[in-house]
Order: sequence, then C-alpha cells, then structure tokens
Amino acid sequence: MDPSDVEARPAYGDAWVYESIVGALPGISLSKPAAIGLQVVIFEGGVLALAALYDLWAAVPAGTVAVGVAAVGSYFMLTLGGENRRLDVAETYYRLLFGSSIEVVLAVLAFVAVVTHLFVTDPATVGQPSAAARLLPIPIATASEPIVTELFGADPPTPVVFLALLVLWDLCYRIGTSWWTAVVSLYRELRLSPGPGTRRRFRRLDALNVGFAVAQLALVPFIADRPVLLLAMCGHVVAVTAVSGTAIALSLRAE
Repeated sequence: MDPSDVEARPAYGDAWVYESIVGALPGISLSKPAAIGLQVVIFEGGVLALAALYDLWAAVPAGTVAVGVAAVGSYFMLTLGGENRRLDVAETYYRLLFGSSIEVVLAVLAFVAVVTHLFVTDPATVGQPSAAARLLPIPIATASEPIVTELFGADPPTPVVFLALLVLWDLCYRIGTSWWTAVVSLYRELRLSPGPGTRRRFRRLDALNVGFAVAQLALVPFIADRPVLLLAMCGHVVAVTAVSGTAIALSLRAE
C-alpha cells in the first residue's frame, strides 16, 4: 500500500475532540468504518437491550434514528477532519476550526437548552398553545403529554434516561461542530485565499456539512408535535444550509 494513502493519526490540538478520543484509545487503531461501526453497535445495542428489559419498544424507532443520525455525524466529522488536514490554507483557518474547541461550547449550550426544554419547559406547557407554533408555516398538533413520558413512561427507568441523554449529547456535539464548521467556512471565503484546486475541495466539504444538516431532518417525525423543538431543528438546518451555501457561492465567484 502506498504510504500516502494512509491517513496520518491527527495531532492533538489539530483535531476534533471526537477524533482525539478515537485516536487515544489505548492499544487500538480504528479505521473510520470501524470507529463508526463500534459506535452504532454500542448505542443501538443499548437501545434494544433496555427496550427489552423495560418493555419500552415504542421508544426504539426514535432511539434508532437518533443513533443513525449520530453515526452520520461521526462520518461527517472524521471525513471533514481528515480532508481538511490535507488542504493548503492559512494556519488561522485550522486554529479556528480545530484549536479553538468552540464546537464544544456550542454543543454544551445546545445540550443544556434541550435538556431544560425536555424536563422543565415541555412538561409545564404541554397541551397549551405555543408561541413557537405560530412561527411555523403550517399548523401542527399539540402534544398531550411530555415527550419524555411519551417515550419512556410516567416513571422513566434511570438507565434509559442515562442512555437517552448520552445519545442526545452525541447529537448536540455533532450539531455544534456543524454550526462552527459553517461559520469558519464562511470566514475562510471572506478573509482567506485558498487556491483554485483547494477551493473545489473545500466546496465538497461545505456540501458535506449541508448534507449532515439535512440528514438531521430524519428526527422531525418524532418532534412534529413539539413546536419549540421542531422550530429549533428546522432553523438549525436552514442556518447551516444558508451559511455553508454562501461559502460555496463565494468560492465559485472567486474562481
């Protein structure tokens, strides 16, 4: 095998936190498919095992889709990280994208907001008209019970809530990464000057970010009667698409 075909292990501080964790596993060197496959096996295995243990099969579709979207996010992060490190652009871009760890800050904010909504706002406002619902272009049904109760019952088992929050964090981290990637991509096109060949490869990565955002719409059927969550999800997809799309348009114009 040509040594140039083998992706070098990323240097810490020059990689996503997720990549650093995968690369730091002692005595293990995982390829991209193996890392994503292991993630799916662990999470989906947990979903099915807990569903069988507590008879919560109704929650399996939502859990399985969430695990799938998180796996798509892992592919996005590993591909984006590896491809970015092969491209020739100013060091400022890499410091912003990898070294700042702002994606973690965004992920924490998203996770705290979602958990607050799930355990405080949603139970307090269920069955009531929502201001968020009026912002949506089509009327939606009003939920009759909190989403946690709908999925896990009135007395959710502790292991089930633990796994649900773990998967939710996984999603929020990848969503935070998607946000930050879009912002840094726009900065790159406004302030830096990649070469023509490099611009084409960056456009493919920006399109990959949009694809990951769109993939998250697979979660919509499970939050269709939750106006706040639905609005947040759709707004996120629109924002990432708009910012990454602007970066692509600026790149095309520069050529």
